[in-house]
Amino acid sequence: MGLGRTHAVSLLGLEGAMVEIEADVGNGLPTFILIGLPDAALGEANHRVRAAATNSGCPLPTAKITINLSPASLPKHGSGFDLGIAVAALAGAGSISAESIERVVHLGELGLDGRLRPITGILPAVLALARAGHRSVMVPTGNADEASLVPGVRVIGVTSLRDAAIWHGGEFEPEPAEPILFPVRAEPAKEVDDLADVIGNDDAVSAMLAAAAGGHHVFLLGPPGAGKTMLAARLPGLLPDLTPEAAIEVSSIRSLAGLSVGRTLAVRPPFESPHHTASAAALIGGGSAVIRPGAAARASHGVLFLDEAPEFNVTALDALRQPLESGVITIHRANAIAHYPGSFQLIMAANPCPCGQWGAKDSDCTCAPFSRRRYLARISGPLLDRIDIQLRVNRITSTQLRMAEDRDRMSTADARGRVSEARAAARARLSHTPWTLNSQVPGAWLRGTQVRLGQVTTASIDRALERGGITMRGYDRVLRLGWTLADLDGATIPTADHIGRALYLRKAFVS
Repeated sequence: MGLGRTHAVSLLGLEGAMVEIEADVGNGLPTFILIGLPDAALGEANHRVRAAATNSGCPLPTAKITINLSPASLPKHGSGFDLGIAVAALAGAGSISAESIERVVHLGELGLDGRLRPITGILPAVLALARAGHRSVMVPTGNADEASLVPGVRVIGVTSLRDAAIWHGGEFEPEPAEPILFPVRAEPAKEVDDLADVIGNDDAVSAMLAAAAGGHHVFLLGPPGAGKTMLAARLPGLLPDLTPEAAIEVSSIRSLAGLSVGRTLAVRPPFESPHHTASAAALIGGGSAVIRPGAAARASHGVLFLDEAPEFNVTALDALRQPLESGVITIHRANAIAHYPGSFQLIMAANPCPCGQWGAKDSDCTCAPFSRRRYLARISGPLLDRIDIQLRVNRITSTQLRMAEDRDRMSTADARGRVSEARAAARARLSHTPWTLNSQVPGAWLRGTQVRLGQVTTASIDRALERGGITMRGYDRVLRLGWTLADLDGATIPTADHIGRALYLRKAFVS
């Protein structure tokens, strides 16, 4: 009888904290005590561990077993501590090597038959232990591929508790067991929607190109059938592939959300389009016992599309204001604060009124003026002020359709090439700064002495600011958009035309 010690990982958001698992096996009545602020699921580990050990052929002794999860003040949740608790108890009983389990981090849930079940969040957990200096981790076979995505960490995949005990020096005969694999949700293959399918609406196509090049947010206003959803669906195809850092972050969020990660990291930007009945917690993230990422976090480094935006709950919409400004989603609970990345591009689409016909050609709107104002007022002014591009999209006519079919249109591949060139120009200009996209640059820096534009260039937005047409935040966002338009045109510095076009794209839906 003695003491066994190993480590596991407790996740809070994308951040992981190392947890030391201590098992004391001593004299006393046969009890299994778990201390260290466990939640309900973790508090039931004693039943899972005892049954799993017995059915694996390596039973725990009939003695007093005390398990301590340190630091005791850190809230711990989930069943991912089962494997660590089991091997620590076996080491305390002398059944396996105590020195061996100290060198390995253990993650996994135990079934009553002794087999290991895969858990969610394995990728961010392995990243956390790698940052803490650990180099070996034992995980269920179903999590081995995902854990192997982290370089520099030795991954030991085991099927059962018996296999884990044998690996740590336990004198047990190997017994074959069928591994429990992570349930793979079949995701239909997604074809990239081609930008060439968009007919007419040249201003809207240019706006989507600028949004992709600079990482700007977009609000599209127009009647049903104008092509708002079609334009939004094509934005992810215009974005370049994810950087290695962004790919790890996107894959980690997928892992936390219980989505399949597989053997390779995500390479394409995600696209999330929640239904308008989504709550603030579903949109941003939340939960009482376990804080889960919402649609905005899952869309990080990609696109969050809110179709029929005025139909969303006002509280849910306004919850986006802080992530749009800071690029970080912070969720506060009584016992914890979780952080998720919030660097998504927001696209909102809305009809101009409840019936959708206001402003449409040859269509009669049946809505009263007060009803129209109240409908769009569901999107608050502070939220709208954070949207760089605010464009009205009109239905195309038969004449526009015939004219558009007779000329070549830009394809998604060509547009992505232009976007990549514009982003490369922005990266080169911002190489000595912590930013890579124009949308990330603070207004104070744009108005600073290094890159300040002349009064002739900024005359249009100076007048708009003086007359109250835009706020100071809007002024800075027009400057950012102007730099993006200059990058798309291959110009080294924005001209008055670029700033004027940027101001038009921000205020074009006002009619």
